[in-house]
Amino acid sequence: MRTLLFSVVLLTIFFTSLSANPKAAANQTTPTDNLTPIQVMSFNIRMDTQADGVNQWSNRKDMASNALVFYDVDICGAQEVLHHQLTDMLERLPGYASVGVGREDGKTKGEYSPILYKKDRFTLLDSGNFWLAEEPNTPGIKGWDAACERIATWAILKDNQTGISFFVLNTHLDHMGKIARHESAELLLNQINQLGTNLPVIVTGDFNATPDDDPILVLMNTENPKALKHTRDLAALTYGPDWTFHNYGKIPFRKRDWIDYIFVKGNFEVLTNGVLTDTHDELYLSDHCPVLVSLIIK
Repeated sequence: MRTLLFSVVLLTIFFTSLSANPKAAANQTTPTDNLTPIQVMSFNIRMDTQADGVNQWSNRKDMASNALVFYDVDICGAQEVLHHQLTDMLERLPGYASVGVGREDGKTKGEYSPILYKKDRFTLLDSGNFWLAEEPNTPGIKGWDAACERIATWAILKDNQTGISFFVLNTHLDHMGKIARHESAELLLNQINQLGTNLPVIVTGDFNATPDDDPILVLMNTENPKALKHTRDLAALTYGPDWTFHNYGKIPFRKRDWIDYIFVKGNFEVLTNGVLTDTHDELYLSDHCPVLVSLIIK
């Protein structure tokens, strides 16, 4: 009888303490009951060239890498990344792994569009690359009337906190070829639908297109069941300017364009979408602003 009474007293104290301490009560929930948002960044880091003067990569690599740490980025789709720039970032970001290849040879030559992700948060289930071209599985090919080789890198990640798997794609559209830009957008939708079947989808990239340009209209065509949604439109809170490209501050404010995007498809709650305008004196993170989104996969 005394043992029973003692157990009742202990249970009473336990539940009383939980009600008096909401944090303790929250800690008793399972991960799926208390979903941790995923911080996703799209970041054109600008290829390494001495023509950028004070803003060349050798002066920016610490600042650009530290931005991922400071903003606690879980997944970053980066663009214009040369092999040594990717090495520089990974050396400074030991908690991250990456997938991706150089667009010129499918190995290390030319710009990457890599996906960086936190190794402790996610498990890589699958990954791959394809070219934005008529023959997407042919390395180093230029598509249609494109000025450059263009590549997309994708990964299927599992969130170790929730067990939810999802599809991530990162890319960089051509800046010149009118046909290539349209066909690339169509190809992306088809490839995403094929590779990411039945999975929630996150797409990051520099699309070299404003919201009213043809590639974005293709990607967001509401009559197409494969269409994507812009997280800026879905976010409960938006932050920062309505532009992402500034050419190291050289473009007048009113002439700056939004060309960097984070899209989603599936059951997401988008909490925030922000454009980061960080500088340190004359030093910029890049000639583009990173876009940072906080979201929850339901």
